[in-house]
Amino acid sequence: MEQFKASSLLDVISELFSDEASIAVSDTDKYIYYRPSKRINLKIKPGDSIKEGTIAYKALVSKQKVSEFIQRDVFGVPYYGMAVPLLDEGKLEGCVTAIFPALTNGKSVVTVKINDGWVPIPFSKVMYLEASDRKTYVFAEDYSGTHKYTLNEFDFLLPKDYFVRCHRSYIVNVNHIQEIYPDTHSTFLLVMKNRSKIPVSQSYASYFRKLLGF
Repeated sequence: MEQFKASSLLDVISELFSDEASIAVSDTDKYIYYRPSKRINLKIKPGDSIKEGTIAYKALVSKQKVSEFIQRDVFGVPYYGMAVPLLDEGKLEGCVTAIFPALTNGKSVVTVKINDGWVPIPFSKVMYLEASDRKTYVFAEDYSGTHKYTLNEFDFLLPKDYFVRCHRSYIVNVNHIQEIYPDTHSTFLLVMKNRSKIPVSQSYASYFRKLLGF
């Protein structure tokens, strides 16, 4: 990265993420860049060693993408992170981590914005969520509206036993799937109980099929 203005380049890349996410970049044993978000700041400084138990540490050790919730005993703040190792011709060079605020546990509803007010919708009645035009739309049995959380945040918040990410723009409640049809290039098309059609992209198709057992 020395041949570029690394910090300037990373600042631009960070703009692609929402204000919810802090961004950290490390080599194999220390952080070399950190940009906190408005919602969460782990107070990482360039030069800080990578602590065992962090999302970055787990990605470096496994050499695979890691997404999970990290308890407060590591940084003093609980967070949800996604970390991807940087490999150059198979050699481990470092890691990029997106850090999101931990959402409150124990919620059983999604409160959506509808017209001039808000409506709490039980998880069981939420059919699917869609990211479009920089907004997250929540579609339920009786209502539809918008929510301030991103799909990545909902990935952490929603119950994993019946909410499944099937596309970079969609999360579906499997209890509201009526039919599944094969589509082009090893993908699928979901017909929901309200007759909406939701794509399952190629990158999620194998995982989706394995999860639903077909």
